[in-house]
Amino acid sequence: PPPPFIPPPEVQVQPQVQPQNTISAVTNQKPENPTFTKAAPPAPPAAETKATGPVSVAPVIDFNVGGCKPEYPRASLRNEETGITTLAVLIGADGTVADVKIEKSSGFRGLDNAVRSQLLSGACKNKPGTVDGKPQQSWTKVQYVWKLD
Repeated sequence: PPPPFIPPPEVQVQPQVQPQNTISAVTNQKPENPTFTKAAPPAPPAAETKATGPVSVAPVIDFNVGGCKPEYPRASLRNEETGITTLAVLIGADGTVADVKIEKSSGFRGLDNAVRSQLLSGACKNKPGTVDGKPQQSWTKVQYVWKLD
């Protein structure tokens, strides 16, 4: 025979009360009446205007160069795990990886740790970021796509 029917418990849900807009301060002073004038059109930019701030170029990580591509973890291969790992990577002035933080997981710890370990191993030679042409230590974001071939 089928199990006896047990009705689900009734749950009372309180409706959210929206606060009403109220006047919190009152004054007897009249606001000043601003006078509006028509502004002259902006002057065209000078032809020889130079940038005043430093010129920055972001660092570049290429997983397809120099043995930088991480090896697919065997357990992840067996389980057919795929996903995208988003990382924040600190690239030193010499192009080496100084730090790696996982910004968004692929959903599988093995995949995330494999790409993080590969970047930290020193096997990757990256292009450092520059400020005014000089290499500088800087952060960049990179996504690594794990897909089965």
